[in-house]
Amino acid sequence: MDDAQFAELAAWVSDAGLRGLDETTLVTEFCARLVAQGLPLTRAQVFIDTLHPTYGGRAYAWHAAKAETIASEYAQLSDAEMLARWQKSPFYRLLETGEAVLRRKLNAQTIAEFPVFTELFQAGMTEFVAVVDRFDTDAVIGEMDCVYSSWSTDAADGFSDWQVKALRRITPSLALAIKSDTLGRIARTLVETYLGRDPGARVLKGSITRGISASIDAVLWFSDLHDYTRICDNAQTEEIIPFLNDYAETVISAIHEKGGDVLKLIGDGTLAIFTGANREAACRSALAAAQRALDRVGKLKDQRQTAGLPATDLYLALHFGRVVYGNFGSRERLDFTVIGPAVNEVSRIAAMCRLIDQPILFSSAFFESLGAEQNPLVSVGRYALRGVQQPQDLFTLDRGLS
Repeated sequence: MDDAQFAELAAWVSDAGLRGLDETTLVTEFCARLVAQGLPLTRAQVFIDTLHPTYGGRAYAWHAAKAETIASEYAQLSDAEMLARWQKSPFYRLLETGEAVLRRKLNAQTIAEFPVFTELFQAGMTEFVAVVDRFDTDAVIGEMDCVYSSWSTDAADGFSDWQVKALRRITPSLALAIKSDTLGRIARTLVETYLGRDPGARVLKGSITRGISASIDAVLWFSDLHDYTRICDNAQTEEIIPFLNDYAETVISAIHEKGGDVLKLIGDGTLAIFTGANREAACRSALAAAQRALDRVGKLKDQRQTAGLPATDLYLALHFGRVVYGNFGSRERLDFTVIGPAVNEVSRIAAMCRLIDQPILFSSAFFESLGAEQNPLVSVGRYALRGVQQPQDLFTLDRGLS
């Protein structure tokens, strides 16, 4: 790779990073361009750690024979098997020594150094080069402190010295583009994880100015756990977080599967909304999510009781009303949520579940919005709600129809 070829490839990588070309396509085209410029590349792998609730990072594996890149997620290092495999890798050696490049000819004498060498040698590879492109201390995000890459060939003589030098010269450009894409994914993950899917999307589109809001009609969901305070008082401290996680996973998954958005987790409580141009459709989606959540919570309760773990039931209220949806707070700390009398009302309805011994209650506004056809709700009477001016009829599921 001469200077003109390097400049051409570096310019292409920079442009791809600025355009936000997805990492899979980026790695595929990058490797194809290296081959076109004379590098006898047979296999390549690029991977980078991330910030994510369930996995540790993403890997991109390219094979010349397939001319494509396969993307995959890998486990967090808290996973014992993953940690053991990592500590036997060439990249761990580089991190331990502080070096940036590890180059090995693959033959019967060298393949015992790392388990991956045996696999590559058996696949016909003759040389392996591992590279770590590190970030500055201030640029580290979580465990993401560098971009790792490996480059293998099956050429009889392996790579030449100038080819390895050229490869090492260009990998920082690739690493920068990969890092740029990964930071975008991390931003999406963080805002969706902590704000919710729809609020997160709105924030990433620029809705971060204090006071930006809109009045919307929505189904409001408020749920919490029966006897949560008593359970916390009696359970072991180390049992509380798994207890909350199990129930939150059950409730939130049911909401998301039916198109709802979770706005807040308040201790054991969950505030969510279902929106849409058709209010009846939004109500039916929320109803389906509620039925799914109650069913799953019942199964979870049985499983946890069988295992001798703290278990409980869900109280849930659904209401339909008009709310203000947007950013509220101080200049330094904003919250993307809903406010208005309807939010207070749905929480009061949820509190009534305990008083009238019903796992789920619906407001009269929800009942009316659901429509008369195949309406599975039945009245449980008219009640005054604390902080709400007018008494209203409340409804629950007709167990014979639900």
